[in-house]
Amino acid sequence: MSNLHKEANPAPLGLLGFGMTTILLNLHNSGLLPLSAVIVAMGFALGGLAQIIAGVMEFKNNNTFGATAFTAYGCFWWSLILIWWNPFTGIEAADKTSLAWYLLLWGVFTLFMFVGTLKQTRANQVVFGSLTLLFFLLAAGDFTHIHAITTVAGVVGIFCGASALYAAFAQVLNEVYGKTVMPL
Repeated sequence: MSNLHKEANPAPLGLLGFGMTTILLNLHNSGLLPLSAVIVAMGFALGGLAQIIAGVMEFKNNNTFGATAFTAYGCFWWSLILIWWNPFTGIEAADKTSLAWYLLLWGVFTLFMFVGTLKQTRANQVVFGSLTLLFFLLAAGDFTHIHAITTVAGVVGIFCGASALYAAFAQVLNEVYGKTVMPL
């Protein structure tokens, strides 16, 4: 008796959650949108929850890279929202320097994840390479208080989010059509 049950690929969901929220946040970083409930809600629901769900599914599929990436970046979104919201009584709000350290640590993590993509698709390399650059630029903008660096980071972030959306769409369409419709 054969196993007819096939596990779904959770990566497109995680990439969709990452890509859409990254574009929205970086429309803000580039100065095109104010930070609003739209970005926060998208970050909580699609950036956070959807990526965490995708990460848990990747654990089940025995994909350590996907599980680590999606779960970590989903938690990134939730932690960023908590930083903005600061619901912690008696705890000082984040300043630019503490936020810069936060972003720098995420950049270091992302750099090592990027190294993992060197054995994966070119699409993953583009997503993680541009995300590494994004985190380091955002950290530099906060460390130096030079808004132009954050604006440039916003442009890099829009590209990064768009590349994640491309990878999500490609994986879905390639599976649906059973052939390469969008190369990865």
